[in-house]
Amino acid sequence: MSVDPAPFLAVARWAAAAGAAVLSTRNGAALDVSNKGAAGDWVTAFDLAAENAVREVISRERPKDAITGEEQGTVRREQPSGFRWSIDPLDGTTNFIRNIVYYGTSVAVADSDGVWLAGVVHAPALGRVYYASRGHGAWLEERGHRTQLSGPVPGRAGQILATGFSYDPAVRAEQAAALGGFMDGFADVRRLGSAALDLCLVADGTHDAYGERGLNEHDFAAGALIAEEAGCWVRRPRLTSPLDGGPSDDERLAAWTCAGTLELSGKFPL
Repeated sequence: MSVDPAPFLAVARWAAAAGAAVLSTRNGAALDVSNKGAAGDWVTAFDLAAENAVREVISRERPKDAITGEEQGTVRREQPSGFRWSIDPLDGTTNFIRNIVYYGTSVAVADSDGVWLAGVVHAPALGRVYYASRGHGAWLEERGHRTQLSGPVPGRAGQILATGFSYDPAVRAEQAAALGGFMDGFADVRRLGSAALDLCLVADGTHDAYGERGLNEHDFAAGALIAEEAGCWVRRPRLTSPLDGGPSDDERLAAWTCAGTLELSGKFPL
């Protein structure tokens, strides 16, 4: 499907701004924190309110598009357009709870062939909006300035690998055991707690590469497109349900997402 991504990017920016506006009202006394099952997998009243705000904008502007959200699942339409939005209203919930600034609202949209058309990661505590549309590059708006992103500096010394770890203790143990091998060629490692922002930080050259196992679609949808449009190589996980988004299928394919100037695919285990 060949479409102009510009109108989709405009809606993604409006929707992400609506979610980020909710997050910017953070009140430590009104978090209403609960656990979604796995230790450390939290949800707050702000996750839910931000997702509602994002969905409201998309539904108003694109009423026939399907929407997949982290907290409320997938909503399909009776007369579907063929486009589907993937939203994470608050990527980095643990950071948000503890008032660590790496969190934001992630919004992306794909066509009926699964091609990602536009993506936005709006990080209100950082004052940054990362965005991209297919074929039109990746951009950062910060403090009134707009900068086109071009990824990490090739071949620089002291390269940094960003990653994350599973809530599942068994998977986390495997990741920790393998980390030393992944570090070959890197000087250091970072774990910021937001996959969406980690990918954006590869796009803006802060990180040199990023890889993480077991991501959900809403974690990487916008950030992966932003990294790609910045000129990075990206490998996405295969999803259990491509129609509905959601979790990756680790039994069929190791769900590592990698972005950066290095060919990392051989370093991440299947």
